[in-house]
Amino acid sequence: MADDTRTKQHDHELAAVKAATLIESLPWLKRFSGKIVVVKFGGNAMVNDDLKRAFAEDMVYLRYAGLHPVVVHGGGPQISAALKEQGIESEFRGGYRVTTTEAITVVRDVLAGEVNREIVDLMNEHGDGIGVGVFGDGGSLFTGEQKGVVVDGEHFDLGHVGDITHVDPSGVLAAIRANQIPVVSSIAIDDADPDQALNVNADAAAAALAIALGASKLLMLTDVPGLYRNWPDRDSIIDLIAVEELRELLPSLESGMIPKMTACLDAVVGGVGGATIIDGRIPHSILLEVFTLRGAGTEVIPDPSRRTENQNTHAEIGRRGPAVTHDTTQTKGTAR
Repeated sequence: MADDTRTKQHDHELAAVKAATLIESLPWLKRFSGKIVVVKFGGNAMVNDDLKRAFAEDMVYLRYAGLHPVVVHGGGPQISAALKEQGIESEFRGGYRVTTTEAITVVRDVLAGEVNREIVDLMNEHGDGIGVGVFGDGGSLFTGEQKGVVVDGEHFDLGHVGDITHVDPSGVLAAIRANQIPVVSSIAIDDADPDQALNVNADAAAAALAIALGASKLLMLTDVPGLYRNWPDRDSIIDLIAVEELRELLPSLESGMIPKMTACLDAVVGGVGGATIIDGRIPHSILLEVFTLRGAGTEVIPDPSRRTENQNTHAEIGRRGPAVTHDTTQTKGTAR
């Protein structure tokens, strides 16, 4: 009988914690319901099967919670593996993959035929037609121009690599109106030669699309917990940073973080409500960031006054939170 009482008590405690977590998401649901949220899918989450499945679940959850998620992906590890399999050497200059005419065909095939299809298929396990592929060079979604790079004072031609110059979001908006989750590949049409494709940076593509869609939020999955003010001091992680402060900090960042933080900066300056770097190695980190007080990364905001908005949202939850948390903690203490 005592065991039954303890079991019921444990079940009650667990239910209380779940209820507290659900109610904690209410201010965020109110804030983002019906809004577009662009998510850049990358890092370790792209190559770990469990994390890929958790990511797909997060996107479907957001959709059923009333948000409009849009996924933008690259596919660096998959592209490298495919090129190696076909005997094409991968060469990098200044952090960019040199993409020959032979290589761009492989890049397109991998992004559209492998990576994009897998993400869509994982989403569609939760209902036919929830996810749909929208390709960057299809319907002129992304148009770009070729770029080179200067390394140690020397200019290098990167081949079919470019910067996005124009975004036509009509295909993505059509998918959203059809209650689908658009999954976008980071490939652009070459403005100088429409028959040719360009390999574009997925971080930059996500930012450009977020701006074109007037998204409320941009989320960037990475392999780090967030932005550090004084790396490698792990206690210097930044929860919230305004545009001007980020501009000052940008030149001092590690080279791998610069394109990601530049994309966040460009998005927010371009009108996106906020942009957040998230640790994609944590399962369901998207839900932690969007719906809970704990968050999961560093958010870039337009100006310091937005800090107040975030604090007010936290305070709205806090008025409910302590009573539930306190009661649960006391019960847990008794159970021990």
